[in-house]
Amino acid sequence: MKVTIVGAGAVGASCAEYVAIKDFADEVVLIDIKEGFAEGKAMDLMQCSSLNGFDSTITGTTGDYTKTANSDIAVITSGIPRKPGMTREELISTNAGIVKMVAENLVKHSPNVTLIVVSNPMDTMAYLAAKVSGLPKNRVIGMGGALDSARFKYNLAQAMNCPTSEVSAMVIGGHSDTGMVPLIEKATRNSLPVSEFLDADKQAEIVEATKVGGATLTKLLGTSAWYAPGAAVSEMVKAIALDTKKIFPCSCLLDGQYGLEDICIGVPAVIGKNGIEEILEVELSDAEKEKMKSSAEAVRKTNGLL
Repeated sequence: MKVTIVGAGAVGASCAEYVAIKDFADEVVLIDIKEGFAEGKAMDLMQCSSLNGFDSTITGTTGDYTKTANSDIAVITSGIPRKPGMTREELISTNAGIVKMVAENLVKHSPNVTLIVVSNPMDTMAYLAAKVSGLPKNRVIGMGGALDSARFKYNLAQAMNCPTSEVSAMVIGGHSDTGMVPLIEKATRNSLPVSEFLDADKQAEIVEATKVGGATLTKLLGTSAWYAPGAAVSEMVKAIALDTKKIFPCSCLLDGQYGLEDICIGVPAVIGKNGIEEILEVELSDAEKEKMKSSAEAVRKTNGLL
C-alpha cells in the first residue's frame, strides 16, 4: 500500500505521522515544492519509527512526481493556509491553480489512484480535482465533513461532560463557516438524543461553535489547525487501505442525491477500497433541507469563481 501526501506543511506532515503510526501503509511519500522541506520532514518522521513502533517507510521529494508513481491513495493538502480573518473562499485564486497541477501530475503517474482533497475551499477544490483528473467520481473525495463532525462531537462532549466515545454526531453540507449543517436533531449520547442532556439554547450554541470551529482555531494559532485535520484524513486513508466500510461525512460528487447534481458537498458515505462505496441519503427535517439547499447554493457560487 503506497500513500502519497502532497504538501509537507503542518497538515500534510501530521497526516503522514498518523498514517505511519497506524502502520497499514508500506510506503508514504511526502512531496513539496520547497527545496529539501519534504525530505527533512520525512527524515524527522522516520527517526520516530523505533520510538513509535511503526514499519512504514516515509520518503520525501521536492517536486518529483515520478517518486509518487503507482500510489494507491494520494492526499492533496497543498495550497496556502488560512490566516486570521480570512475565509476559506478567499484562498481560491491561488489554490485552484495548485490543486489542478497537483491532480494532473498525480493521475499521470498513478492512473488508479484515489484522491482525498484537503485544500481549501475544500468542496470547490474537490470538484475541480474531480473534473481535471478524469477519475471516476467515487475516487475523488473531499475530507471536510470528517473533520467538522469530529469538532461537533468534541463540542457536544464538552457540553455534556462525557467522553467523546459516547457521542454520535454528524455535520453535512459545505465545509465553510456558513455552509456547515450540523445535524443536532440526530446527535446522540449512547443512543439517547442530546436533547435529554442539553437545552435548546445550549444546542444552538454548540451548532454555531462547530460552524466557526476552524476560524476559532485560526484566530488562536495564527494559521489553520493541523492535528485534527491530519487525523481526520488519516482515518479516511485507513478506511480505503483496509476496506473498513466506515461511514464518513465527506465531500462527494453528487448525481441526484439530496436533489443535487454536479456539485461536491458533504454527505455521509461508506468508504472502502473503491473510495466512495455508497452515498447514504439520510432523512432530513424541513429545516435541515433548507440549510442544505442554502449550503449548496454557496458552494456553487464559489465554484463559479474557478
